[in-house]
Amino acid sequence: MKTKDNFYIITGGPGVGKTTLLNELESRGYNCVPEVARNIIKEQIKSGGNALPWGDTRQYSDLMLSCSINDFIRLSDKEDIYIFDRGIPDTYGYEVLMHFEMDEILKSAVEQYRYNMTVFILPPWREIYETDNERKQDFQTAIDTYQIMIKIYKELGYNPVEVPLLPIKERADFVLEILNPK
Repeated sequence: MKTKDNFYIITGGPGVGKTTLLNELESRGYNCVPEVARNIIKEQIKSGGNALPWGDTRQYSDLMLSCSINDFIRLSDKEDIYIFDRGIPDTYGYEVLMHFEMDEILKSAVEQYRYNMTVFILPPWREIYETDNERKQDFQTAIDTYQIMIKIYKELGYNPVEVPLLPIKERADFVLEILNPK
């Protein structure tokens, strides 16, 4: 098992402000790792592939896991704080949401690659929810994903901390107060 206490995860359902929060944290000088799912979707659309959340969901999940593991390994020698837009346990949550049976590769990955025990989770927020070319899920899916992510992270021994529904600068302040206690 490899635990990286300097690796933090921001998670939640789709459209809850994760990327906006990561962009704010990055603008303040923090190392942020973008969500692998969006990049996979963009690449699949561009190449005519079907590993998509509305296509071959099994292949999509496998790609998410592979890319997330690659990010973890690629940065594993770094000592600075890194903040991830989702992590390896999110793939587990996605598979639960899709009613997949957990395979041994995923089970091994969530046990082997461990992040800081504090995980920031953003709750569903109807007022900011939007769909786009990569996010086609409805708001109920955001709610369902949020509930599953809390359950999965707790099951894996993490401590989910809910980020309040606040303006973006205040959300970033909330996260940074926990990352850098006085």
